[in-house]
Amino acid sequence: MHGCSRLGSGRLSGSSSPSPPSSPRLRHGRGKGGGRGPKLQSFTERIVHLLLSAVFRRRGVLLFAPLVYISGMLIYMGTLSFDVPGSVAIRRRPTPGSTYRSPQVFEMLWPFLEVDGNSSDALTNAWHPKVGQSWKPCLSTRVTKAGVSTKAELPSSTGFLIIEANGGLNQQRLSICDAVAVAGLLNATLVIPIFHLNSVWRDSSKFGDIFDEEYFIDTLKNDVRIVKHLPEDVLQHFDNNISNIVNLRVKAWSSPSYYLKRVLPKLLAMGAVRIAPFSNRLAHAVPPNIQGLRCLANYEALRFSKPIRALAENMVDRMFKNSSLSGGKYISVHLRFEEDMVAFSCCIYDGGEEEKHEMDKARERGWRGKFNKTGRVIRPGANRINGKCPLTPLEVGMMLRGMGFDNTTSVYVASGKIYKEKKYISPLRQLFPRLETKETIASPDELAPFKGHSSRLAALDYTVCLHSEVFVTTQGGNFPHFLMGHRRYLYEGHAKTIKPDKRKLALLFDNPHIRWDSFKQQMREMLHHSDLKGIELKKPSGSLYNFPMPDCMCQQIDAGLPQMSDTATLN
Repeated sequence: MHGCSRLGSGRLSGSSSPSPPSSPRLRHGRGKGGGRGPKLQSFTERIVHLLLSAVFRRRGVLLFAPLVYISGMLIYMGTLSFDVPGSVAIRRRPTPGSTYRSPQVFEMLWPFLEVDGNSSDALTNAWHPKVGQSWKPCLSTRVTKAGVSTKAELPSSTGFLIIEANGGLNQQRLSICDAVAVAGLLNATLVIPIFHLNSVWRDSSKFGDIFDEEYFIDTLKNDVRIVKHLPEDVLQHFDNNISNIVNLRVKAWSSPSYYLKRVLPKLLAMGAVRIAPFSNRLAHAVPPNIQGLRCLANYEALRFSKPIRALAENMVDRMFKNSSLSGGKYISVHLRFEEDMVAFSCCIYDGGEEEKHEMDKARERGWRGKFNKTGRVIRPGANRINGKCPLTPLEVGMMLRGMGFDNTTSVYVASGKIYKEKKYISPLRQLFPRLETKETIASPDELAPFKGHSSRLAALDYTVCLHSEVFVTTQGGNFPHFLMGHRRYLYEGHAKTIKPDKRKLALLFDNPHIRWDSFKQQMREMLHHSDLKGIELKKPSGSLYNFPMPDCMCQQIDAGLPQMSDTATLN
């Protein structure tokens, strides 16, 4: 201590006077090497010695502090190791939230769950919209009044616009609505969109198999011309081959001015143009009249085909009847725990070597070496800490029970084929015996026409989720993105959606010693946060498919009359 303090004091004072004699204890500890300590053999020891020397000299603190911080973080994440060769390796404790231990937490909390007196009216009290924040759809006040179009007769068509929609159900929905907006912008005639056979979705359905073509055309007739097919005389001009029509490569998120400057001249010159692919080819920020066309297309013109509507309505009715104890109200959960989703997340669960082998095969099958590229580092623990791991059915069930929904609550699970379904769905059914899926709420004969068509099956899930009192999204994506917007459009601006804080859940589910009361309190706070975020206005960079206010809806004032937003008027 004295040696260190004198050294510091001497350097700070700048004195040239000789230092007092060193401590006998320090002199006794010196060897023959000119007062030097033991020779530092390893590179690691030299680095540590250098850093410590710099810190004690004080001048090096500012210089080395960033390096020390970065090195500490790398050690914390497991990138660097300071193990000395030949020494006993010290096993670091896993970072909190990095390990899947939900089954252990469930086992510890189950006795408390069995006797917990959650209220059966939790569904009724889940949402508390603020007074004065009620919104209503007001497209009808913009487009038609008393059944008469408020717009003048449509101008002459500039040509035919052909687009190709790719992806799953809601990616296709996005392309269709944007195509309507672009056709309105260019005064073009839109040909009913072509659906691309996606290598992932493998659904050969056409527009009319999923959506009601006649209703779509009729709803938009006052705003955009739409035809089912390219007229014969136009097709003959291109040798009866649609592939001969020029395909314009439009950049993603292109502005309206781009379409007017680049696409319109070619449309006028050729009479028809194609844009394929057309996913995300129009910017979020467009003039109010074009934004209004998006609203009209998504929330009014696009309804499912008659076969889908008929079965979906029956499924909703059955869910209402099964939920008699809660006044016909039920919870829907969009569960993303399919094999491909688990594989893509690169998260580790409790399946050991068998799970690792299956996930490696799934990643190679689906993404062909993407995850094996040189230099790519996969950190499952970091993914879990950052909330990027798909929630398991067990985790969803524990979360909902913690929020106050008891075991009499009816729950509908919208999902593809669950990974190891028997293993993972069983705990959720234990927590919520009134659990339903499309396979249980509809008969095999009813589902037969939809088998092999993922977009049609997704349309059934979409409809049942749309009419639930509570919707739970667990992993993001287009399905919850569109569904939340649609629910806001139907439920006075409130999404009535639980968006879990998955970072917080990762910490809670990694603590086998957590008390049930503490867990419940955290879950109630999470539900309250979702309630507060239920009504949100679209930001400038946001999407009206998720946030329909104020572009597609009008806020209600005290007099009960719709209050029009300046940004939400169709010209």
